Amino acid sequence: MDGIMTPFTDEYFMKQALAEARAAAAEGEVPVGAVVVCRNRIIARAHNQTECLNDPTAHAEMLVITAATGVLGAKYLADCTLYVTLEPCAMCAGAMGWAQIGALTYGASDVKKGFQRYAPDVLHPKTAVRHGVMEEVCAALMQAFFREKRGDG
Repeated sequence: MDGIMTPFTDEYFMKQALAEARAAAAEGEVPVGAVVVCRNRIIARAHNQTECLNDPTAHAEMLVITAATGVLGAKYLADCTLYVTLEPCAMCAGAMGWAQIGALTYGASDVKKGFQRYAPDVLHPKTAVRHGVMEEVCAALMQAFFREKRGDG
C-alpha cells in the first residue's frame, strides 16, 4: 500500500457504531450501537430501541441484521462484518449465527450477559471474532449511562 492510508479500519467503523450508541443514550435507551459493513461500505446502522418499541428483542444487533439482509436481499451475511459497541447477548449472537455473519467486531465485553459466557459456540463456525476495539470508549459510554440512571453522575 506504500503509505496510502485508508479510513476503513476497525476503529473507523466502531466510531460509527459509537455514534449509534450515543443516539440510543439520547433517547433513553441502553447505549449500544451497531453497523454492518460489506466491502468497506456501511449498509445498515441501528441502535437499541427496546424502550421506544416496547420490544425486548429490539437490540441494536437484531435491528441491524434485519436492515442489512433487507439491503442485500439475502438472509446470509457471510461477506459482512457486524461492528457493535458491546459484546452481543446470546439472543443476538444466535441471530448472527443464523445469518452466517462473516465477522463480528465488538468493543466492550459484557461479563454479565455476553454470549461468550452463556453460548460461546452459537456463532457460525466460520465467523471471525475480534473484541476490544475501542473498548475503553465503549465501556465508558455504558458506565456513564448507568451512573446517570442511578443518579450517581
